[in-house]
Amino acid sequence: MKRILGLYLVVGILISSCNLPATEASDPQIATAAALTVQAALNAVTPLATATKIPATKAITSTPTYSQPMASVGDTTNCRKGPGKNYERVTQLMPLESVKIIGFFPPNYWVVSTKDGECWLSGEFTTPVGSFAAVPTVTAPPVGKVPEAASKTTWTFSCYSPDKADITLSWNDNADNESGYRIIRNDVKAADLPVNSTNFAETINLSSGKSVEYKIQAFNPNGETNSPVVKITCP
Repeated sequence: MKRILGLYLVVGILISSCNLPATEASDPQIATAAALTVQAALNAVTPLATATKIPATKAITSTPTYSQPMASVGDTTNCRKGPGKNYERVTQLMPLESVKIIGFFPPNYWVVSTKDGECWLSGEFTTPVGSFAAVPTVTAPPVGKVPEAASKTTWTFSCYSPDKADITLSWNDNADNESGYRIIRNDVKAADLPVNSTNFAETINLSSGKSVEYKIQAFNPNGETNSPVVKITCP
């Protein structure tokens, strides 16, 4: 500011000198010195400060945390190939065993990954934990067709002492999609038989006057069907 005032003072002196009576010719050296003084004053003026551009700050975005969704059960629970008892059991989960959740079927089934393969758990028996936002919703696989039941079951038996009976069963194999046959004796599985089986024989303990019941069960991954019950009594 002082320099600017000084500049104004020099300029004023020069103007005043121009207005003085011209009694004699101006001294060129004095004029030159005055011009140099003005130029020096102008050069000494500090330029106005220029605005400094502040670089923009890069926005910081936070990444949400994600935890693998898991499922466990409180009791031994069947895990099936689909959402319901009509589907074949893949495996059983033990209490507190933890498995990965990989899908959800509304309203209440979880698809999980186990050591025996993927299977479906009922939410009624399942405790899920973790982040579920990324879990995909899935559709149920088709139930499929159960095998046609065996028919025209025939039997022969021979009872002899002491309390023994030889039993032979035969039936029509009506199914074309069975995984095999089971022999059910008194509501308990007695044997598993291969595909296309049509007969079975065994010797059992059976006292005189006692009875035994058999049925032939055709099965596949979609379910099972039973033949009519055969009842055999030793005389």
